[in-house]
Amino acid sequence: MGDAASPTGRIDEKIAGLADWRGDVLARVRALIHEADPEVTEAVKWVKPTNPAGVPTWEHAGILCTGEVYKAYVKLTFARGAALDDPAGLFNASLGGGTRRAIDIRQGDEVDAEAFKALIRTAVALNLERQRPKS
Repeated sequence: MGDAASPTGRIDEKIAGLADWRGDVLARVRALIHEADPEVTEAVKWVKPTNPAGVPTWEHAGILCTGEVYKAYVKLTFARGAALDDPAGLFNASLGGGTRRAIDIRQGDEVDAEAFKALIRTAVALNLERQRPKS
């Protein structure tokens, strides 16, 4: 997708470096995010010695979600998830927080692609609404 120094290239490297089901999950949700919002941009944030690859982040008028990889699951944290309608009940983690919500995807879990894309579109709309001038 991109050169190794770009955020897209760094996310490509992270996915390739996983070489297991977690890389497949991260690649799949990444593709769904791009399908849902062709204008989405990718970033890599929170690079530190304990996580030199950083955290993949998808943005449009602000952060939509992050993709953290753990041993037993891939966590997609929506920055403003508490404010999003989730009729399909995709959010299954970080439910007690005041702002964020997350989806933990474990090996073998299937993500409802259409519901996930709808959630991404709703997150984009919320970010864009926040940027509109108040009358």
